[in-house]
Amino acid sequence: MYQPGQPVKYSDRFRGYLPVVVDVETGGFNEQTDALLEVAAVLIDMDDQGRLSTGETYTTHVAPFEGANMEPKSLEINGIDPWNPLRAARAEREALSYIFTPIRQAVKKAECTRAILVGHNAHFDLKFLNAAVERSGAKRNPFHPFSSLDTVSLAGLAYGQTVLAKAAVAADMEWDTDAAHGAVYDTQMTAELFCKIVNKWEALHE
Repeated sequence: MYQPGQPVKYSDRFRGYLPVVVDVETGGFNEQTDALLEVAAVLIDMDDQGRLSTGETYTTHVAPFEGANMEPKSLEINGIDPWNPLRAARAEREALSYIFTPIRQAVKKAECTRAILVGHNAHFDLKFLNAAVERSGAKRNPFHPFSSLDTVSLAGLAYGQTVLAKAAVAADMEWDTDAAHGAVYDTQMTAELFCKIVNKWEALHE
């Protein structure tokens, strides 16, 4: 059983869940009608003292599903051209399989029961992921279907900030405004922020 400041197994730290940081870029806000365009996931490593660090990053561009809506404003913000052949975008089912496979392997290695999505406004990322799974028939989704860990709440508690950029600065992280709103950058920064908050908690009990 997990006790703050005490040695711990990964499988005991988050009630059997493996935290995986995810960010999606989309063509809008409606997961049922708007395209999923990019997914990035960062694994989280943990030592036997419960200290977290960022692990491997996995990312893929996603081809819009047939009939998908894409709002011009959303594309302007994330800078994605859905039809650019250089994106090498995968169909939804293939893209999800590409992301899910290393996550399932990490869950097994850590002796956890399943993954739990960590995100900044995690509900948004999880709902788009779940919709794509249902729409594409993707198999063996490693994530809990409705539970998540949200760095908005955690950063509000730890630093008094809820905007990712402001929370990162408050946590003494470098922030590159030009790189923001890309799935890989946002995911890696969210992962670093999550690790800092959890490690800060652990340090209080050393």
